[in-house]
Amino acid sequence: MLKISLSLVYAFLILLTLMQKLGDSETRNRQSLSGQPAHFKTAPDVPADIKLTNFAGPDLTPSPACLAVAPTGEVFVGVDMIGSLGKTPGKGYIIKLIDKDNDGKVDEHTKFAMVDNPRGILPVRDQIFVLHTTFSKETGKASGMDLVVFDDANQDGVADGPSKPLVQNICSPKFLQSRGTDHATNGIRMGIDGWIYIAVGDFGFHEAVDRSGKKLTMLGGGIVRVRPDGTEMEIYSHGMRNIYDVAIDPYMNIFTRDNTNDGGGWNIRFSHQIQSGEYGYPVLFKHFTNEIIPALVDVGGGSGTGSFFMDDPTWPDQYNHVPMMADWGRSQLYIHRVTPDGPSYKQKEEEFIKLAQITDVDVDASGRMYLSAWDGAGYSGNPSKGYVVRAIPNNWTYKAFPSIKKASVKELTKVLQSGSAVARLAAQQELLTRPAKQVTKATWKIAADKTVPLHVRIAGMYTYAQVAGQDGIENLVKLTTENDMREYALRALSDRKPFVSNVPLEPFMQAMSDPSERIRTAATIGLGRLSRPEAATALLQVPVPASFVEPAKGTEGPHATPNAAIIPPHLAVRALVSLNAVDACVRAIGTGNSALALWALRYMHAPKAVDGLIAAYQQTNDGKLKKEILTTVARLYKKEAPYDGSWWWGTRPDTHGPYYKGITWGSSPAIEKFLKAEFGKSGEAEKPLFADLNSRLRLEIADFGGEEAVAAKEEVKIDLEKIRNQKGQIGKSSIEDVMLAMAKIKGDPIKGKTLFAQQGCIACHSLSKSETMKGPFMGQIGSIMNREQIAESILKPNASISQGFATVLITAKGGKSYTGFVTEESATRVVLRDITGTVTTLKAGDIVSRKEMETSMMPSGLADALSYEEFASLITFLSEQKK
Repeated sequence: MLKISLSLVYAFLILLTLMQKLGDSETRNRQSLSGQPAHFKTAPDVPADIKLTNFAGPDLTPSPACLAVAPTGEVFVGVDMIGSLGKTPGKGYIIKLIDKDNDGKVDEHTKFAMVDNPRGILPVRDQIFVLHTTFSKETGKASGMDLVVFDDANQDGVADGPSKPLVQNICSPKFLQSRGTDHATNGIRMGIDGWIYIAVGDFGFHEAVDRSGKKLTMLGGGIVRVRPDGTEMEIYSHGMRNIYDVAIDPYMNIFTRDNTNDGGGWNIRFSHQIQSGEYGYPVLFKHFTNEIIPALVDVGGGSGTGSFFMDDPTWPDQYNHVPMMADWGRSQLYIHRVTPDGPSYKQKEEEFIKLAQITDVDVDASGRMYLSAWDGAGYSGNPSKGYVVRAIPNNWTYKAFPSIKKASVKELTKVLQSGSAVARLAAQQELLTRPAKQVTKATWKIAADKTVPLHVRIAGMYTYAQVAGQDGIENLVKLTTENDMREYALRALSDRKPFVSNVPLEPFMQAMSDPSERIRTAATIGLGRLSRPEAATALLQVPVPASFVEPAKGTEGPHATPNAAIIPPHLAVRALVSLNAVDACVRAIGTGNSALALWALRYMHAPKAVDGLIAAYQQTNDGKLKKEILTTVARLYKKEAPYDGSWWWGTRPDTHGPYYKGITWGSSPAIEKFLKAEFGKSGEAEKPLFADLNSRLRLEIADFGGEEAVAAKEEVKIDLEKIRNQKGQIGKSSIEDVMLAMAKIKGDPIKGKTLFAQQGCIACHSLSKSETMKGPFMGQIGSIMNREQIAESILKPNASISQGFATVLITAKGGKSYTGFVTEESATRVVLRDITGTVTTLKAGDIVSRKEMETSMMPSGLADALSYEEFASLITFLSEQKK
């Protein structure tokens, strides 16, 4: 009881610090936005050499979930007052904002289109691509998510008519209906290769359909890409949790920021996304980490949102050529400085711009950066919260990027050679509308020009490839003979599946022995896409490093530690699986390529794979090889159940692996017979191996012993009536689940008042102005915050800090330090109350320094011991305090 009492006292201390006017932040190398508008909860914080202006407030951009900027500077903001957990349609739209005089403020605005839950926006010429939730007109319930395109041919700022669908059903509707869009499909960006890349959250999707009629299903999160006409939809990478966006550099390297599950710390992981790569969440990223591409770093708690790769010549070097990643949970835009590491990168994270619950970031072709902030709009949106700011370097000079709609091919090719990635992409997309003969000639000239920068040649090459199609294959092959262009030409050659049947195999086979690991990697991926079985021989020769080691039993593997050495064999395995190279892999068992072959065979659930493995086992006398084959056969005993969109693993999934919903299949009886026969022949020294396999792979073969299998923990319908009074339910649930429960449980304010008094909170807080002001005043909290905001502030104290609920650290003369809340302040003194309730009065003249803390004094989880009913009663009582 004492623990709960102190927990709630601490929670309330943090919760109500919004009533305090805290001291000035340290500003030696930072500056806050001057003339801070009243709607800001927390002043943005930026480097001293960056100028920030208030572009638009909640009157125009409430609850901004995403934004995008046209090359010419028009800003499109996705307003989402449904929020991540709301379920009522009709509250979302795209608003177009224009700054005509470049003073950093909106001069004109139009409501471009009505869409629910906008999650991604992409302006291309006279079209605006939007990813958003769809709702059934009949039931009023969410029916899925679509990638659509709006036209605005007359550029009047209003869509010409209804949108045209490009990809439909790219999110499972069941969980949009039950939870909202908190783990749905999110941001969209276009690369210089002309593909639209889609960040898919771990709701996944079942039978999404593109304009060609192609259907695709994906269990869990990752990246999907599609052509701008809505065709050729395919999975790019897989195994992420809840990515919100992608950052794409001029060389088509892609970076994301996602997190681990709620029960695993909700930690942020920054990753380099490699085509065909498997990143493992949730079934492989803990206990089978040797099989995945690990993230580049785990940076601790947070919640990644929008991202962008800055490549603009008007920005200073220290902020240029870097992926910029927004973190809603930390209210921070980060820079990740990436440096090459074999086929991937190493990184170093740096804070850049602090913005209250930042959601997205984008840049126009003039170099103006725009950032959107949720700013405490809550989990269901808020019409009075949210804003957009503009950021530019201090010594930056505005140079308008003109409309290029009427530019000649010659003029467009000049823009294609710009130092701005935004300008290059705009020029490319315009060139694609011009006469093909002129464009292929002009862009091939750029691609073949060895005197221009590499990123310009790549832009020319991808533009040429898109216009020329299969007729451009011969020239692309020529580029593979150049060291500088080989990697990129190989990628372009294998980029479009409709054309690969005409692509020669030889450049890829030769590149497999190239001195450059990046070139070998590009060749490996390409061989998997060309669908030529004869490529298997070369793929099997990729060596497996010593780091290919399973984590020790019961331990968590290094899923966020860079491992460049594992990437080439990982990609070779993915290519072999794509080729269904069962025969080649079986033949390689027992040779120098056995390790890679057995790794690939783990994923080949085919009768001939099982038969081949058992035959190889019986033909060898090598004890080590027998164990490796036995392990591979056991891995094939089960496979992942086909995904039908009817279930989801929730926010705290079972991460044991190797399958989430493992089922037996046609060859399982043969495998079981083989394993049991070998178990029967084994001596006492060998039997622990079978018990370990039974446990590790969840075979559920009783004869082997070991730990019992744990069933997959699908998200189930919660019976709130049964669990609402269970102590500790808050600590067992994700914050999203708690918020959903609070929306259904009103709570009893009388019980809440009793709880408030019983826990001793009254000793530190006043409810009436007639009482002595002992600490943060609670009598008006309900007029400042709603139930959802109160709950969030208790559950996520550090998120609240980022919105302005900070404590103060004061250093006084004599080297003494004090931490707490300012309860009274005058020109001569400051009164501080610390977390224990102790009051300290300091002379203003004795204060040496004063700063807001970046983290809360209150650790997270202090309300964990409460039941849903208690928590609901508590926040209802507080929400009614409006004196």
